[in-house]
Order: sequence, then C-alpha cells, then structure tokens
Amino acid sequence: MTTTPTGKSALEGIRVIDMSRVFAAPVGAQILGDLGADVIKVERPGVGDDGRGYGTAWVKGKDGIETRQSSFFTVSNRNKRSITLNHSKPEGQEIIRKLVETADVLIENYKVGDLARFGLDYESLKAINPRLIYCSVTGYGQTGPMAALPGYDGLFQATGGMMAVTGIPDGQPGAGPLKAGPSLVDFITGHNTALAIMGALMYRNRTGEGQYIDIALLDTSVAMVSHIMQDYLISGVAPPRLGNGGNGGGPADLIHCSDGIIYLTAGTDEHYRRLTVLMEQPELFTDERFDSNFKRGKTNRAELMDIINDWSRRFTLAQVQAMLDEAGIPAAKYNELSEVWEYPQVQHRELRARTPHAYAEAGHVDLIGSPLAKMSASPATIRMAPPMLGEHNEQVLGDLGYSAERIAELREAKII
Repeated sequence: MTTTPTGKSALEGIRVIDMSRVFAAPVGAQILGDLGADVIKVERPGVGDDGRGYGTAWVKGKDGIETRQSSFFTVSNRNKRSITLNHSKPEGQEIIRKLVETADVLIENYKVGDLARFGLDYESLKAINPRLIYCSVTGYGQTGPMAALPGYDGLFQATGGMMAVTGIPDGQPGAGPLKAGPSLVDFITGHNTALAIMGALMYRNRTGEGQYIDIALLDTSVAMVSHIMQDYLISGVAPPRLGNGGNGGGPADLIHCSDGIIYLTAGTDEHYRRLTVLMEQPELFTDERFDSNFKRGKTNRAELMDIINDWSRRFTLAQVQAMLDEAGIPAAKYNELSEVWEYPQVQHRELRARTPHAYAEAGHVDLIGSPLAKMSASPATIRMAPPMLGEHNEQVLGDLGYSAERIAELREAKII
C-alpha cells in the first residue's frame, strides 16, 4: 500500500477533532484520515488514549524512547496529529472551542452526558459552528434504560447474537458459544462511524447543515449477525452453530490434507457436482443424503465432510489446491498469522504497509494496509505513522494563534 499521497484525497480540506479512545471510534477517525482528512487527536496530558496501554505488543522506540504505542493504538491511530489537553479546565475548553471553529467533524466516545458538563456537547458547539458534524460513539446509544452503562466489544458479541451463532455445534466436544478473536464489533462500529460521517458530509454539501450522529456498539452487534439473524426473523427458528461450516450452503468447511488445511466452499449444485467428479465418487451427487444444498450444508453436513476428508487426506495441500483450482471449485489455504504475509495475493495487494516512524528503533513501523487503497482517483493513503503523545502540540496550537510563551504556560499548568 502506498504510504504517500498519489493525488487529491477524497477528504482533503476536512478537519476532524478526534476526542475518542481505545478502538471503535478511533478506527472511524483513522478511516477519515486515510481518506485525506486532517485528524487532530485530543489526548489526556501525561496519560493519553487508554488504548496506548492495550494489547500484547508495543512499538520499540529508539535511544530509550518509550513510544507508548501498543498494537491497539498503532492499528487505529495513523494519519493523526496528537495534542494533549485537559478539557476539564476552562483553558482546555477554550482550545477545543477554537478548534471547533476550524473543524468539520468532532468524534467522541465519552459516557452519555459527560462532555455536556464542560460545555462541549453538540448543542453548545453547534452554536459556535452550525456546520459541525458531531458523532458520539457509545456502547448502548444516547437514550434508553442502558444508555449510561459502559460497553466493550466482548459484551456485545454476547448480547447482539454473534456468540449465539459462533462456536462448535451442539453435541460435539467443546460445544457452546464462542467469541471471535478480533474485536469485530468495535472494528465494524468504527467503519459505521466513518460511513455515517461521510454521509453527513454529503448532506452538508447539499444543505449547508451539520448534524448529530448517535452510533452504538449494540446496534452494530445486532446488524452484523446479518443473514443469520434474518433467518431467525423470517423463520422464528434460531439457526444452529456450525463451527467452521459455511452459512449459505454446503459442503463448506475446513478439509484436511496430508500436510495442511484448506477451506472449501462448494455450496452450489454445480460446484458440488464438480467435486464429486474430482473425488471419483460421482454417485454422491445424487445420493439422497446429499441431494440438496440444505442437506449438504445443514442436516447431513458432518457425514459429508467426513467423506471429503477421507479423500483430501490422501494428498498434499498443494495437490488438493491445484485440483480444486483446476476444477473451478472455490478453496483457499488456511494460514497462520505469519503465513498471511507470505501469501502471494496479500503481497501483490501490498497489504503490509511499511511506514516511516521517526521515533521507532527500526525507523519504521509495519501497518495493515487500508482496504480502500485501490480507489483509482482518490485512494486511501498512509501519510503519517501513529503519533507520539502530544507530538503536535506546538504545531496545532501555533496554528490557532497561541504563542510559544503561552504554549509553555499551558504546559506548566498541565493544561496540555
């Protein structure tokens, strides 16, 4: 992925104040930054975003510098400038208001009503800048009986239905609900945040009006169960957990080779027919146990997968993959994390984005490329590594008209 601009960015000229922390909302702000917006991240003096302390790995700094850039922070805060600010003090509130005068978007994920105590809620800031788009991201939304409760990803995987349809099927060892490894509700909420803001920007282009956006992890967690939840709404019957089985049809599952694992998806009748021919068992195509997509994917799935695995175990992964590819049957190698970056198509798509980092021991940091990088006219780009805490205080405050002396006074008073 390119780490420098290739042309005019989609959101060039848009300024975003990012007052969010941890993961979901910062992901949304980062997407806007990838698309060219000037994102100013506001962090607590001396502490910063809570996400700087999350995760299991940190970017190693040079010359003994502690970057305080954890995996959580690094993956969700590139293309941002960091300032430190104590918004509980009048001087800090004044800086926020000055920024709002210059801004198009403000993103925050404080508890409901928190920023209103400091005059930094939407209604207060709208009076300063009527064109402002103000986006609040919370666990349960701004209203309702649970609005005041804190929320994190795992809670919503449990509450919204994801865990109900994820895990080993009932009746098998280890059966039961299972949380997805990544923070998927957070991640998709971040994308919904960016999508809502871009929609609001388009609306403002037509009307001149800003607006308030209420984004909730709960809403995302229910929506992301998607077609499986729709199955329930149509039938009133909860679909069973299928482990690694596909949700659309079958056979779709992991198959084991002599030296590795492949994920197979032969869910259409034609793909299944080709598979039976490839396995030299064409009679399976008309076998009454497997003669419908529903039987292959649901009622008799385990029995069919045993038959396919008996066949695939006779060959190496390379052999099975080559046979399936030649037959036009969708299949892909299972990769451990280290193998993902050796995968030829991942390399071709430049999904490992090496980005210069002035404070990193290596002089760079490897980031995950944006899925939006292949837009022909205005691709997402990586222009800046995730910022050090308060790295841009002088730059941002100077642009607002603060003198070097005043900035030093604010630092001494622990306002910044």
